[in-house]
This record gives sequence, structure tokens and C-alpha cells, in this order.
Amino acid sequence: MLFYEIKVVYQRQTGEDNPANVKESYLVEGLTPADVEKRLIEQIKPLIMGDLEVPSCTKKQYFEIVTSPEADKWYKGRVEMITIEDDGKEKRHTVSILVQATTAAHAMKNLTQAVNSYDCEIVSIARTPYMEVIRAIN
Repeated sequence: MLFYEIKVVYQRQTGEDNPANVKESYLVEGLTPADVEKRLIEQIKPLIMGDLEVPSCTKKQYFEIVTSPEADKWYKGRVEMITIEDDGKEKRHTVSILVQATTAAHAMKNLTQAVNSYDCEIVSIARTPYMEVIRAIN
């Protein structure tokens, strides 16, 4: 399945003040940009006051997604996978793994556990702007 990063801009009620413009990013699983935009809009519709703008919808590739039910933030881990070619030469290729965690340290721990069965090296971990990751319903 494919993932798309969708950035949205809309007005939302923020407490008792006047509505405020918010800019948010979501990662949505789906087959086409139109499909994922529709699903996202349906999900956030109760929050929207006024117009909604979708300035970008970009395809993203993740090797794996590691979830943690108690966590509320998303981190992107870059991992160098190491393979040995038939001729004995070492080959490295980098993949991205999305990790749900409460802190960067927690994300590193979850990422380390997720890749412990691979011959690899964790290159980096960084917080993503994703408000939520919406998976396709199977």
C-alpha cells in the first residue's frame, strides 16, 4: 500500500476565541491522491470551520511502521540496511521507518527493537510534523 503526506490548511475553533487558521500534516495510506484526500477530509470534517485547502499531497515510502498505543508523536528513523552480494561485497541501502513514540529516546528504543533482527545501522531519528497516521481499513 502507498502512503501520502497531505498538508491541509483550514479554520478551526480554538477554545473560546475566534476561529484560527491551522496548518497540519497527515500521513494517509491509500491507492491514489484523490482517495487519501477524501478519507482525510471525512475524518477531520468535524474540526473544520469554513474553507479547507490542500496545498500538497506527496507520495512517501516507509519500509515499516512501528506503532505504540500510548504515544502521540511520530518520528522518522533512517536505517542503513546491510546486505552481502553474491560476490561477497557489502551493499548498503537506506530505508525510512516511521515510529510512534512519546519522546525521541522512546522512538530510538522502539526503532532499535523493530530492527534488531536485521543487519543494519540506525543513521538518524527525527520528529515528523504528522498529526496522525491514517491506515487503510483491511
